[in-house]
Amino acid sequence: MSSAFTKRLEDMGNLTPKLEEGSLRDTNSEVMGDDMAIFSNIESHDDVGSLTRTSTTQGLPDTTVIPISPNEGKSPKLKSTDGSMKQNNVKFETLTEGLAHIIVPEWNPSPEPKKGSDLVGKPPQSVFYNPIQQFNRDLSVLAIRAYGEELFDSRRQKTISKKRKRGNNGPENLEAHRQGTAPTDRGGLQDPKMQEAPEEPRGGVNEQPQIDERTPVLERNPSVANGAATTPGHEMDPVSVKDLRQVNLRILDALSASGLRALRYAKELPFTTSVVANDLSSTATESIKQNVAHNGLEEKIEVVTSNALTHMYSLVGNTRHSLKYNVIDLDPYGTAVPFLDAALQSLHSGGLLCVTCTDSGVWASTGYPEKAFSLYGGVSLSGPHCHEAGLRLILNSITMSAAKYGMAIEPLLSLSIDFYARVFVRIKHSAADVKFLAGKTMVVYNCDEGCGAWSTQMLGRNKASRDRKGGTYYKHSLAQGPSASQICEHCGRKTHLAGPMYGGRLHSPQFIQRILDLLPTLDQDTYQTIPRIRGMLITALEEFLPENSVKPGSDLPEPVNTTGEEATPPMSLNPATPEPYPFFFLPQVLSKVIHCQTPPENALRGALKHLGYSTSRSHTKPGSIRTNAPWSVIWEVMREWVRQEAPIKPGACKEGTAGHVIMKGGLSQLQAEATNVQRIISEENAFITSPDQGDENGRGPSKLEVIFDERLGAESQKGRLVRYQMNPRANWGPMVRAKAQPPT
Repeated sequence: MSSAFTKRLEDMGNLTPKLEEGSLRDTNSEVMGDDMAIFSNIESHDDVGSLTRTSTTQGLPDTTVIPISPNEGKSPKLKSTDGSMKQNNVKFETLTEGLAHIIVPEWNPSPEPKKGSDLVGKPPQSVFYNPIQQFNRDLSVLAIRAYGEELFDSRRQKTISKKRKRGNNGPENLEAHRQGTAPTDRGGLQDPKMQEAPEEPRGGVNEQPQIDERTPVLERNPSVANGAATTPGHEMDPVSVKDLRQVNLRILDALSASGLRALRYAKELPFTTSVVANDLSSTATESIKQNVAHNGLEEKIEVVTSNALTHMYSLVGNTRHSLKYNVIDLDPYGTAVPFLDAALQSLHSGGLLCVTCTDSGVWASTGYPEKAFSLYGGVSLSGPHCHEAGLRLILNSITMSAAKYGMAIEPLLSLSIDFYARVFVRIKHSAADVKFLAGKTMVVYNCDEGCGAWSTQMLGRNKASRDRKGGTYYKHSLAQGPSASQICEHCGRKTHLAGPMYGGRLHSPQFIQRILDLLPTLDQDTYQTIPRIRGMLITALEEFLPENSVKPGSDLPEPVNTTGEEATPPMSLNPATPEPYPFFFLPQVLSKVIHCQTPPENALRGALKHLGYSTSRSHTKPGSIRTNAPWSVIWEVMREWVRQEAPIKPGACKEGTAGHVIMKGGLSQLQAEATNVQRIISEENAFITSPDQGDENGRGPSKLEVIFDERLGAESQKGRLVRYQMNPRANWGPMVRAKAQPPT
């Protein structure tokens, strides 16, 4: 062994290795399919000596022997001076997050520290680490854990189904099948007469307890949290159904930087986890190796110095299919778009793709529409709902990249957090689901210069039909357009086009519920962002609104909620169904348009609920209201608010403004299609200001019975929820790029 390699190991805090103390072993994995690769057994390495990692992929490093010290897991040998750690005359500090500990050089988090501050004189980061993104990392650990539990449940159900099928088709049941008295897959009997008689419960394999999908995961199967392999009321075969801890997830942290994510995944996930921490910077990977040794995770984490694209593309078309990943985490500095194509092809079917994009100045503003289109395949929009539109642009980019390879996506959780977006997407190889893409891709007509209203237009149609046997199939056809005029029908201002963007649901209710069910079992000291995780996930879960029906001959949708109660989100979603009510509005923005006092949120929600519509909020903006009421109803409610509660001051709403047109009832369809908008507004004002048409506070009483009931609009008590971020400290945000320090 070279002296340089031995010296490097001593600097990492390990003892000088002796190869004769252990033996080298080849740990090539078996060739297996997508499903079995997840649940394969992992050979344990208990002896102290050395660990061999072998890469069978072309283009990856050859076999690397990493000697393991008997003192693994202990801190590296750093010289201590006045309570601080030093190595090669560089001061280090130990940071703890979750169950992981990382050693990083002292650094300056502020690009321009104030004079006299303790930050003056400290160098910039050599390896990127942002403490503000602890929420991101906590949520990622829980999301991957929920994903793994879902895989475990799916595998368990498949095993039960196979055992039931084998039991029904066994030799002992042949005679029963001939007589029509054999048990079916549904637990009943083939004889209709015998099906009418109630069956006594039996303890056989064919009796599977009914699981309510709305029941929390830990209540459905409390033993899952403890690693048991049994389902309440049903004994499972420990040989055919693996313990939860034997779920094998192969995870790639493609842009690892400090390696903190990889460390936390390896230490905190209850599965047999194999993590690859990759980074292009040799300075970063040396730091990761030091931290891996510091945490004693040499057997679980492989550190790779490589271009992320090169590493992921090396797995494409590889005969060793099991080398692909179950989870890939992309958390770059800026946009993740350049890595999407390679990541999608490096995942197993059914794999989880975790994506972070911090370039919110591109996807959540109209300052760089050309950049947004080149990166995300759509144009961003302006308004308070720009961050939700940004999430849909990011999902559109993932969807279009996946569709080229016959892959469809299922967004499990899509959040706009602080200065970045974080999405968790399941990737599925399904040519049938890809056909729904045009019917779930939309453009938006946005009145950003006037009243703030919008309308959407899908690029295609997915129409369900019945076949001769009563089954359902879909016809995919062209959409009729346009769905809106160039002029806003409510205020007469120009509308701007945004998109194309993803038009489906942003979240999976079942996946969110799984994460929420995990929270009571977690340690608050380990996951310090639990209060905010709970608040944001509950808010995301509340974003689901029921779809209205339309009466024949009516232009307004008929509300489906006549009780005023909050709607319960469905636990399973149709892949062909788009999001019927994207986006939201802010009461203060509407009040600014018509120059009136802002109504209380509960009063506005109560008025909409009294009319039979549903309301919720958005996780992207405090004070937001999501509703299935059309904009014509929303503006009618605002006019009634002015008439009943908050009259406009004389002269506040000037003639010719968007607010003036709205208060007079808006433009008709004929007026909206006219080319000379100013002339039409003048004629409309001259007409509606006649003595029998009301004053500047409206046209008179509304045809709708609008009641501002704050008690009806009050949200149900869910305890004190931290739904939105507060400023955690000074100088927080995306921070500056890390700069590799020159070798000394």
